[in-house]
Amino acid sequence: MKFLYDDESFSFEALRAAGYAAYGGADLGEVLVTCREIPEGDEEAWSAKWGATASRVERIGRDALAAGHKISAREALLRASNYYRCADFYRRENPAADAESARLAKASQQAFADAAALLDIPARAVRIPYEDTTLPGYLFFVDDSGASRPTVIYHGGYDSTLEENYLALVAGALRRGYNVLTFDGPGQGSSLRDQGLHFRPDWEAVVTPAVDFALTVSELDANKLVLIGTSLGGYLAARAAAFEHRIAACVLHDGVYDFHEVVAELANRAAATPGGIEEMMAQDTQVRWVVRNGEWTLGFSCLEEMVEAVEVYTMAGIADRITCPTLVLDAENDQFFKGQPQRLVDEMTCHKELILFREDEGAGEHCHEGAISLFHQRTFDWLDTQLAP
Repeated sequence: MKFLYDDESFSFEALRAAGYAAYGGADLGEVLVTCREIPEGDEEAWSAKWGATASRVERIGRDALAAGHKISAREALLRASNYYRCADFYRRENPAADAESARLAKASQQAFADAAALLDIPARAVRIPYEDTTLPGYLFFVDDSGASRPTVIYHGGYDSTLEENYLALVAGALRRGYNVLTFDGPGQGSSLRDQGLHFRPDWEAVVTPAVDFALTVSELDANKLVLIGTSLGGYLAARAAAFEHRIAACVLHDGVYDFHEVVAELANRAAATPGGIEEMMAQDTQVRWVVRNGEWTLGFSCLEEMVEAVEVYTMAGIADRITCPTLVLDAENDQFFKGQPQRLVDEMTCHKELILFREDEGAGEHCHEGAISLFHQRTFDWLDTQLAP
């Protein structure tokens, strides 16, 4: 679904940013006036213009807060956090040494933290014990009654951040009576940037500590813990659910069967292209971003290393170990994992359901960007049914 740009990656990321208007993470006018100043495929302009919009909107929030207008401050700071995330998105040539990338990421984190403190029920920042360190997270509560409620444990994927997770899922869950524990796992957000933790295929080693932590919080119903993973998180959550059986239900948004196939297919195309992967990256925004982001989040120096390293990122021979009811989502026009949700469902033996989101309902993009209300309606209606007494 084209949105503002012919460049597929720019179109998708602009739609992603705008879609968060559903939960106060954007204003359509701000998205439109920002994007009209950014030429097709110009990553430098993308960073600069989104950064300028983020800074302007943050000032609105800071001024509102100083004047005692807490709701106005919260709304502006939520939008600023999303816009700072956008500004940093394509800065992946050498993010570990990019001071501007670090500044934008930190600004997104701080704007969100300040907004989260202004929610009707303020979010609680937490650290989840993980091996010899901790993972940053937030606990969100429906209310302050102390009641034990069904709880979503939520993580993102290849490029998600803890702050974006609120807009992507948490806000919709809270409206429907679910508490939420969300976090940056290895390879994500500040776990990657501040701690140098890279993705790992055995994601149960990440989710099990999160479940252990959740069980220490009285407001989180131990019998109604739901695991949801987004994008590459559709593999990560599936892998975790295959080994962590305290999960009552799982949602794969969207289903991923084999990450290695995607990386290997890119390498094969590069091998058949004059100039190889360097020429493809020079010509294609999406290819350039996928490779650069993968090198950073996975911790490798080239595509060839990535291909070999991600061979184990597969659900082949593992999918039938998932025992909890599982909802697998699919997108008609998915540009990353097309066809993989069905393959995953075909190998699962648990109670399962596949839902295809179609282009003609405005939901055919990867992870249904631009159709977040429909995504949440179908997901949480299914969960309500599964968790009913």
